[in-house]
Amino acid sequence: FRRNLCVVQNVVTEAEGKKDYSSVSDKEWKKQLTDQQFYVTRQKGTERAFTGEYWNTKTPGTYSCICCDTPLFESSTKFDSGTGWPSYYQPIGNNVKSKLDLSIIFMPRQEVVCAVCDAHLGHIFDDGPPPTGKRYCINSVSLKLHPK
Repeated sequence: FRRNLCVVQNVVTEAEGKKDYSSVSDKEWKKQLTDQQFYVTRQKGTERAFTGEYWNTKTPGTYSCICCDTPLFESSTKFDSGTGWPSYYQPIGNNVKSKLDLSIIFMPRQEVVCAVCDAHLGHIFDDGPPPTGKRYCINSVSLKLHPK
């Protein structure tokens, strides 16, 4: 975790010891991320369906944000949605937040972002399984799996 944070410097608030990601520049993010990771997480891009590393992964573990390593989803909440992207019915605590996405005029959606660093993760839909009925449709490239 600390190794990733060292790449982006001068943004840790001394009083709290927590990283302030709001002041991280695109230049700094580009040093830390691959081109595809930067495109998806910082520019709100989308990877092609059925191409991401985790769309069909069954490995037990925790999926964290590729940008800040915040734990986002447990593998126990992952399900096969048939969409070609990793899908989860519930995030970990309040580590994921959603925002209204009007980028496609005829199709308003709820964008899903990391609550800590504001990285774009994907979108949330109301067609998931019980117990939540939610489908967090997430780009693999925005995640890092920590196997159990």
